[in-house]
Amino acid sequence: AMEEGLRFAIREGGRTVGAGVVAKIIE
Repeated sequence: AMEEGLRFAIREGGRTVGAGVVAKIIE
């Protein structure tokens, strides 16, 4: 799930967005 979320964020073309998504999943 973590890899999928990271890939999805990168796909959007936004490193900041990816970090936020990852942090949300961890939280």
